[in-house]
Amino acid sequence: MTEVSEPAYLRFFPYGEPYDHQREAMATISSALEDGRDVLFEGACGTGKTLAALVPALEHARRTGKTVVITTNVHQQTRQFIEEARAITRQEAIRAVVFRGKGSMCHIDVGYEECQALRDTTRSLVEAERDRGDLGDRGDELLEEARRGDAGAAEGRQAVMDELDALDDELEELREAATCEHYYENLTGDTDEFYGWLFEDVRTPEEIYERAGQLGFCGYELLKEGMEGVDLVVCNYHHLLDPTIREQFFRWIGRDPEDVIVVFDEAHNVEDAARDHATRTLAEPTLDGALAELEEVTDARADAARNVVRAFREALVATYDDALAFGEREAVGDSWYDLSITNERGRDDLTLAFLDAYTGRGIHEDLDEALELGAALDRRYHEAYKEGETRTRRECRVLQAATFVDDWLRDSDQEGQYPVVSVRRDGGSDEVYGRAELYTCIPRQVTEPLFDELAASVLMSATLRPFDVLADVLGLGGADGSDGQRPRAGGDEGDAPVTMAYGAQFPEERRRTYAVDVPALFASRRDDPATQREVTGVLEDAVEFTPGNALLFFPSYREAERYHDLLSVDATLYLDEPGTPVEELRRRFVEDGNGALLTSLWGTLAEGVSFDDDDARTVVVVGVPYPHLDDRMDAVQDAYATAFADAGREDPGWEYAVEVPTIRKTRQALGRVVRSPEDFGVRILLDERYTGRARREMRKYSVAETFPPEERVETIDVQPEKLRFAMLNFYSDMDAWAGAPPAP
Repeated sequence: MTEVSEPAYLRFFPYGEPYDHQREAMATISSALEDGRDVLFEGACGTGKTLAALVPALEHARRTGKTVVITTNVHQQTRQFIEEARAITRQEAIRAVVFRGKGSMCHIDVGYEECQALRDTTRSLVEAERDRGDLGDRGDELLEEARRGDAGAAEGRQAVMDELDALDDELEELREAATCEHYYENLTGDTDEFYGWLFEDVRTPEEIYERAGQLGFCGYELLKEGMEGVDLVVCNYHHLLDPTIREQFFRWIGRDPEDVIVVFDEAHNVEDAARDHATRTLAEPTLDGALAELEEVTDARADAARNVVRAFREALVATYDDALAFGEREAVGDSWYDLSITNERGRDDLTLAFLDAYTGRGIHEDLDEALELGAALDRRYHEAYKEGETRTRRECRVLQAATFVDDWLRDSDQEGQYPVVSVRRDGGSDEVYGRAELYTCIPRQVTEPLFDELAASVLMSATLRPFDVLADVLGLGGADGSDGQRPRAGGDEGDAPVTMAYGAQFPEERRRTYAVDVPALFASRRDDPATQREVTGVLEDAVEFTPGNALLFFPSYREAERYHDLLSVDATLYLDEPGTPVEELRRRFVEDGNGALLTSLWGTLAEGVSFDDDDARTVVVVGVPYPHLDDRMDAVQDAYATAFADAGREDPGWEYAVEVPTIRKTRQALGRVVRSPEDFGVRILLDERYTGRARREMRKYSVAETFPPEERVETIDVQPEKLRFAMLNFYSDMDAWAGAPPAP
């Protein structure tokens, strides 16, 4: 009998044996990488997604001379990646680095532009010192030759001495300029010991910062210099999604994009992250700063720049003054408040006001001169800081303003761009000021070029489906139909990503999912006293019949606060409020053992945070927590409706922009509990739109079909008055009550 050999990639698997589904996923990913295809990989908690992606990716990369990058926007996941990479390197040695932004690794706490100037000056100083050493050695050699009677040597030595005098003057100036002592040590010290330590294991950014500081080095710059040719890089989304940073990042790792395999963790967040990276803003204080800057400038181009900047500022103020209704200005707070500037005349109100306010020889000619002047000023500020003439690296407001205005004129009427004006109140002066923003509605404008360049990518999350929606939105070519979804309209199925989905891996008998048949909690019903009484009653039952902590997720912080005030339970209530740190709140809640934490589904606790075992037993999602449907969201819906009109869906704008992201967030929230095979818990969906009855009777409003099939099958419809009995029976079966259970 012929023995079947194990796949080569399993040498990177750090534990005994992979799960059956994990083995299957690794084989699928390995095959996809061989074909250069992207992978959409949905796996519930416990699937082992990280190793399932990393193991075949590392083997393929080593065999083909590539580098694997794994990236996330969740800090907790970075820690998990480090642990998995450490386990791998004990099995099969890999060179791995964990890369974080400069801001958290700088020993002297300066900004990016200042760091760049310090780095340039320091490098110039070191190069000049080396040149002086070389010239000094050459002078000594020529002196010896002259003493032996070489007449030409004496003449050559004099020329060297003249060069040395000039170089000494240059060195004196450089030593008086601003430099970085840590980077100086990088360039002049022996870094072999540091790199030997770095690649002995997988080091955290905190460890690198501390070790580099002890040795007098800049760990951030040493990482950049030492990443070339590594097997694995762990980093944040912005290293891939910001086009400028991405170009530098690929240079640091010494790879062209086609030699990089990227694993995106929590990939359901890529859409919003890409949109954020593409969005551009210009606030009124920057325009004021640019005008003040121009008053200091003696340059023929200053008048042209002033024409552009002043006109845009006047237009911005006029636009938000006109858009604010009577009494609305007084209500503006310290958060940005959007104002609609669309109209029936084609271009937006701000553009029309700008064109009306501008006076000059020609707007594009003046704008070109403003850009040229801004670039010249920016170079001047860089040199001044580099030479030590200024203590900080000055930002060029003229360049910032001119660049944004140029972008605005070119892009504000393009498909997928939403021009918007926002206002906020200054906390110091109490004055209202404005901001112009080019909001990117369609993130594939950012992501599609990236995915086209990479060797391949693996996008993984517990909540990616429907795959065809994700593929369309990110520009991945479309799903291959393996989950029942169609290939992308107009796309080549041969280039479509490979898709796979693995549902909950833990014992089904240790969890229950209930859809409670209360009336649909539409926004219009939330203020109804009868509705509030019914919801309050169900929530009180959910808390009372939980043997431990309960998590309650609401459509907004406002709704969480409402029910915090309405609930009357024999448990401690914890209210998560916007803009406040959650770590201390979470710690107190977890330690309580008999608490209920009320928060928004759109807050920071709905994903990326585990509530294992006794940390929380029950999770409730109240209503279908659609995001606030403002003009910005309307713009996204309109853009998606146009872009995906041929997607074969009844209302692609609504489904792609609102419903699918909301259900993904809901599924993420449900996944906060039952985090291991031994764990157990109850997940509650509190709204009739989640029920099987809604699928049959109110199809227009039902959201049940948006959940994957296996989750729909597992969801049990229950009447409000029966929930307490269902929970009592389940938790009794789990022997969860410390004493006598509550009486129903």
